[in-house]
This record gives sequence, structure tokens and C-alpha cells, in this order.
Amino acid sequence: MIKTLDESFWSNRYVTQNMGWDVGTITTPLKAYIDQLENKDLKILIPGAGNSYEAEYLYKQGFSNVTVVDIAEEPLENFKKRCPDFPEMHLLHLDFFDLDGKYDLIFEQTFFCALVPDLRAQYVTQMKNLLEPEGKLVGVLFYNIFLDGNGPPFGATEQQYRDYFLPHFKARHFAECYNSIKPRQGAEWFINLTV
Repeated sequence: MIKTLDESFWSNRYVTQNMGWDVGTITTPLKAYIDQLENKDLKILIPGAGNSYEAEYLYKQGFSNVTVVDIAEEPLENFKKRCPDFPEMHLLHLDFFDLDGKYDLIFEQTFFCALVPDLRAQYVTQMKNLLEPEGKLVGVLFYNIFLDGNGPPFGATEQQYRDYFLPHFKARHFAECYNSIKPRQGAEWFINLTV
């Protein structure tokens, strides 16, 4: 199993266009969730954002306080080309584990599955630390696929997700996505968790 996925690993994936996870647009589960949000002033974080079609969609819908974080510079540059008016101070070229601050809402778009499994407990702790009281962690995880350990992505089972998240968060929704895009049907788990 890969033991570390550093900046050079992820930069190389973007430079070589080896981005099988990138569908080129926001996917249905997060779009549907965003479409029902009313408070455009929420302080939102998207860690491990990649090309961050979610941040682009949020920005175009009038959300004014969105922060995008990625360890690789290439996806942040891609994002700037697509959204040149997006506030540059909200684009952070940073390791997620070095991030501080507090957010009302954090979007998970398969970032968890991009991390080596040894970092999963640290991920859960960091997410909890970054959320305001009553803050939400909402998003999509891959499950029941890619379980050979040779990822990324590194999948997990429903029970593994329960073991990681539910001792630390309250589940408002914790189930298989009903509205995944066709190639991902049956392989995505949707979470809506509060601290």
C-alpha cells in the first residue's frame, strides 16, 4: 500500500491528466444539497478540493465565503482560470492537516478516499476541529469499491464509515446516495453530519 501521498504525487496526477475521479462538473448529490441552502453567508470549506467544481457552483450561486484548499497547486490554477473573479485569498495551497479556522459547513467530495487509510482517524479529528458548534460535514464518500488497498482512491465499507464517523458526529443523513451520476451509482455514500 502507498504510505504517503504528498504534493508531488498529486501535482503529477494533474500534470499527466491522470484524474479518473474528475468528472468535469459538480455531481448531482452535492448540487442537490447546495440548491436547498438559503444562507449565502455560510462560511464554507472544501478541502482536498481538486478542480473544485463545487466551489465554482457555489460562487456562481452567490455564496460569498467559500474557501478552497488543496495540497497541489495545479488544480488551484485550473480553478483560477475558470473563476478569475473568485477571491484569491480564499484559494489555499496548503496541506489540509495544517489548516486552522472554523467553518459552518465543510464539503467532502471523496477527499477522505484520496488519503491513505493511516490518516483517516486524523482526518476525522481535523474535520471536527474545523467545524463551528453545530457545524456540518456534508458530502460524498466512495464505498464498497477499490478495497484492494492499492488506491487512491481508497474505499471503505458502510461499517468502516460508521466506525470512523459516528463516534464523533451526529448523523442527520448517512446512507447510499440515491442520486449519484450513472457511473457512480451504487458506489457513493452520502453523509450529513453535525458536531
